[in-house]
Amino acid sequence: MGMDAEALIVKYESVGQGQVFRFFEELDHEGKEALLEQAGSIDLGEIGNLYSSWKGHACRTVDFGGLEPAPYVPHWRSPYGDPGSWARAKETGMQALADGKVAAFTVAGGQGTRLGFDAPKGTFPVTPVLNKSLFQVFAEKIKAVGNDCGQPIEWLVMTSQDNDADTRSFFLQNSFFGLEEGQVYFFTQGLMPVVDKDGKILLSGKGKIAMSPDGHGGSLRALARSGHLSRLKEKGVEMISYFQVDNPLAQCIDPEFVGFHIMEGAEISSKMILKAYPLEKVGHFCIQDGKQVVIEYSDLPAEMQEETLEDGSLRFRAGSIAIHIIGLDFANRLGEGKDTALALPFHFANKKVPFLDDVGNLVEPEEPNGVKFEMFIFDALPLAKRAVIVETRREDEFSPVKNAEGKDSPATCKADQSKQHMRWLALAGETTAGMETVEISPLFAHNQEIFIERWAALGTKPTLVNNLYIQ
Repeated sequence: MGMDAEALIVKYESVGQGQVFRFFEELDHEGKEALLEQAGSIDLGEIGNLYSSWKGHACRTVDFGGLEPAPYVPHWRSPYGDPGSWARAKETGMQALADGKVAAFTVAGGQGTRLGFDAPKGTFPVTPVLNKSLFQVFAEKIKAVGNDCGQPIEWLVMTSQDNDADTRSFFLQNSFFGLEEGQVYFFTQGLMPVVDKDGKILLSGKGKIAMSPDGHGGSLRALARSGHLSRLKEKGVEMISYFQVDNPLAQCIDPEFVGFHIMEGAEISSKMILKAYPLEKVGHFCIQDGKQVVIEYSDLPAEMQEETLEDGSLRFRAGSIAIHIIGLDFANRLGEGKDTALALPFHFANKKVPFLDDVGNLVEPEEPNGVKFEMFIFDALPLAKRAVIVETRREDEFSPVKNAEGKDSPATCKADQSKQHMRWLALAGETTAGMETVEISPLFAHNQEIFIERWAALGTKPTLVNNLYIQ
């Protein structure tokens, strides 16, 4: 064993984590090298500090005194919206896209386990007629906006160690869904070790530390470590359009959203929807101590979630749907982690984590035994010099696929996609009576306004029948 390996083991022993190497001598050469590499990548000081924070977490009380609803830009179809400002935003955003200043960014590290689907979630078939995958929907939307602005748009896809190879293979098998191979870049999400309730790092195998993804907030750290932030900056990109893989209605690249981000001089911008009901399980955009924050539904007291204004509308009504524009300079400052004042905080999750006991037996716990550390992207909001919230419509942009059945399931998502496309047809002057399932390719039209314009320009229109696909 080399001196570097000896020094690493001594370092672990000096901070009370020597159990990581309990079975070291039982491993073959490759196993020893793999464990040393994994252990060498862990910041033991960070883990110690996080564990200390977790120990005091249960004793903390959250003060919601002075909490106010965050202001937002009303949608242009809202009674309070300003169509003129939306038109200026679109013009500004289209120019930024034409100048190559925007890249798309999808957080796609999850598996389809909750959907009963044993593959990367982005490969899940989700559209109502052709059953296109989530990845194909996004690829076609990105291609369509690139065609509109005359500039190919780069797409960053954050995978996980578990699904990276399968995701890359899926894109290759499908010829990148019409995008150029050089437009799509993959990188893996960061991992954090799992500790037990005494702060000891757990092993999942004799030569393997139990690791867990560091949350969607870790995406900026992963982007920085992958070198893509530096590469994008050299290329002239100034902002990234962030969205998660489970929402096929998301506008991957929205010129109006980009435009408001630029016009308002924001470092991060967010989309919001009006909550459907008081206790809907979404984060709440708020103002606290003069800073924009997102308060999770599980943290905000029910009486505050249910509070109404004189007109009967909810006071805290702006719900987060995890769609953001993030300035590249801001992402760099957060991702590099050089400034502790700009570090995203870690959150703690108590989970059931399989682990090796003292004699090397794998234990499947019946109760939560491990502490996972993860970051959330919305914690970037209070760190920004300026943050802006823009309203979108639920029916236009939010129908996630999270559960196998019931709410937020493939069935509800497919129905929402059909409803959206039938609305477009109705607004174009067509009668959709008796139709239930319609799918419009993003390559024909990726939003309502473009559809109405292109539908009117068609010489021969397709017959409107059920299970219609428009391309």
